[in-house]
Amino acid sequence: MTALFDADQKARDTPATNDWKVLWPADRAQRARTQMRLDTGGLHSGDDFYHAAYLFQHGETPADFLKAHTLAVVATARGKPEAVWIAAATLDRYLQRIGQPQIYGTQFQRAPGNAWTQEPYQRELLSDALRQATNVPPLVDQAKQLEGYQHQPG
Repeated sequence: MTALFDADQKARDTPATNDWKVLWPADRAQRARTQMRLDTGGLHSGDDFYHAAYLFQHGETPADFLKAHTLAVVATARGKPEAVWIAAATLDRYLQRIGQPQIYGTQFQRAPGNAWTQEPYQRELLSDALRQATNVPPLVDQAKQLEGYQHQPG
């Protein structure tokens, strides 16, 4: 799983120059390999589940994101505390993909020709203390991050 995770992350080292026509099929192949390991009981450690969560977080469907969330929860339960952030991020991504507002504020997006946004976002559901417990920045820091994105070229 570590090798698949490392390849996934390396492919995203320079987002501005990603060739998505190459990256998306590679992502699908990595998810298929990971699913095979899941189906055969080949994931064991917190690291295994953590890496699998990232691979499914780069999926295409709500089911991919919900699976990623579940994998991150298992990773946390198996001793990988840093997996709490990916658990939050995958839940936000899942919620947005099914037409519901995110609740942590981990997802920033921009349609071509539009400003960056976190919407839809239900900011009042969780406290900043809960965000902090999942390694998600507080609302004030998210606002600064969003502002920074607005000033990026492209």
